[in-house]
Amino acid sequence: MRPAVWCGGLKRKSGVKCMNEQSEPWKAIPPDLPADVVVYGRTRDFTPETLPEAFKSAHTTKSGVWGLIRVLEGRLSYHLEPPHQGSKLVSAGETAPIPPDIPHRVAFVEGGRFFVEFFKKRNP
Repeated sequence: MRPAVWCGGLKRKSGVKCMNEQSEPWKAIPPDLPADVVVYGRTRDFTPETLPEAFKSAHTTKSGVWGLIRVLEGRLSYHLEPPHQGSKLVSAGETAPIPPDIPHRVAFVEGGRFFVEFFKKRNP
C-alpha cells in the first residue's frame, strides 16, 4: 500500500501529482492562447456558490473554441480529463488556457471569483 501525501490541503495517494506539479501530457498543451484567436464572449463571474454543476464535472468548449480562465480572487484547480491528464492551480491574477475539445473540470480551492473568456480564430 502506497502512503498518502498532502497536496494543497487534499490527501492524495503517493505518486499522484499535486497541483503545480505539471505532468507530461499537461506540458503538451500550450501555456498560452494561439496568436490567431480573438475574444468573442465571456461568462459571468462565478463564485463557489454560483459555480454551475456542469463546470465541476468533465466538459469541453465548442469545437474550435479556446477558453481562458481568469481568476479574480481566490484559487481554482483546473483538471484535464482522459485522454489527457494534468492539473494546475490558478491563483488570483493568473490565467489558464482551455484548448478546444479537451475535457476538463474546475473546482474552487479557496473561495473567490473567476470567469472564462472565449476565443475563436480571427477572420482573414
